[in-house]
Amino acid sequence: MICQQLAVSLKPKAKYYLMDNVRVHLIVSGIVQGVFFRANTRNQAQMLGVKGWVRNKHDGMVEITAEGDKEKVERLITWCYKGPPGALVNDVDIKWDDYKGEFKDFSVRY
Repeated sequence: MICQQLAVSLKPKAKYYLMDNVRVHLIVSGIVQGVFFRANTRNQAQMLGVKGWVRNKHDGMVEITAEGDKEKVERLITWCYKGPPGALVNDVDIKWDDYKGEFKDFSVRY
């Protein structure tokens, strides 16, 4: 009986104990510049609590580095496949990396 009570008291009380922080680097291709992709990516990331940055590349693609809870980062990636109205996403290249925790917010870089 005491062992059962001890086992129950050691179980995590909330999901945040199980958070799995990740980092991802994305290259989004298609019609993704001139359609407010960066601003909308920042808004989505801020809504989700994801940190990092987004910027246009010289080749017409958009580059994103994002960090945070794995589930929230995956939701941002899912959004990137569609993008804002006016965008036509052809592909999202995804490269996972080790979480570094180096960002305080999500910003647009120029």
